[in-house]
Amino acid sequence: MTGRIAQTTHIVSACWVLVLAIIIFIDVLGRYFFSQPLLGATEIIKNSVVSITFLQLPLAIYRDGMIRSTIVYDSLGQKAKRVLRTFSSVLGLLFFLGTALSSWPPAVEAFNVSEYEGEGALRVPTYPVRFLVVATSFYAAYVYLHMMFLDWTGQRKSMLETTNSA
Repeated sequence: MTGRIAQTTHIVSACWVLVLAIIIFIDVLGRYFFSQPLLGATEIIKNSVVSITFLQLPLAIYRDGMIRSTIVYDSLGQKAKRVLRTFSSVLGLLFFLGTALSSWPPAVEAFNVSEYEGEGALRVPTYPVRFLVVATSFYAAYVYLHMMFLDWTGQRKSMLETTNSA
């Protein structure tokens, strides 16, 4: 279930990237041929980059795709590797919990005051992106917790072999 949700958020972010590519293409064509940019393109793109990044995090964590140095890791035994993975997962869990909790008040405030970016014809609300950061941060923390559980119950290795071969 965790993997399916992570995969779904990744697919949503990939579709979002395609929509952004179309927006950028239209914006560039409008600037070049008509000296008229697509109104709101800058604001949409600024907010979308953050959203896309956070939507891709859960799958990267689930597939064990976060960046790490293997100099020390490769020289350790299996038990020490598990302890190091657990330590890393605890740090990731704490980081994303902290991100979610610290992002909640600004998200609520942005919703309450109807915060937006842009002037004129298109005003882009910021609260959806702020709440998306909160939700995906909580989910990323959960994925780290889930990965620790799988690791300590011996299910992580078989799960990684299944997802990496797909």
